[in-house]
Amino acid sequence: MDENLLDDLMSRLVGAKNGRTTKQVQLTEAEISQLCVASKKSFLSQPNIFELEAPIKICGDIHGQFSDLLRLFEYRGYPPTTNYLFLGDYVDRSKQSIEILCLTIAYKIKYKEISFSS
Repeated sequence: MDENLLDDLMSRLVGAKNGRTTKQVQLTEAEISQLCVASKKSFLSQPNIFELEAPIKICGDIHGQFSDLLRLFEYRGYPPTTNYLFLGDYVDRSKQSIEILCLTIAYKIKYKEISFSS
């Protein structure tokens, strides 16, 4: 995936924070498709068992709460300065599940060494 496109996408997603809420981010089908193709390469290149190094932030269920994800990054640090391990349940119960998947996948593609999978 083109690095400029990836950076632009990440900037738009992170820039969605508007106080305590988040605004809707317009992502095209082509952008999401490119993320999916690039993420497949990234995930297939990973081992099945992670060897993680401290310090790492272990996060529970996000449940599609994009504003919570952005707040977590704001308070604890954005990748790659902070390493995260999410334990699943990225999506459901919210209108912004796609934004969560796209941002976490974009970080995973850009910073291969960080642990975003569960």
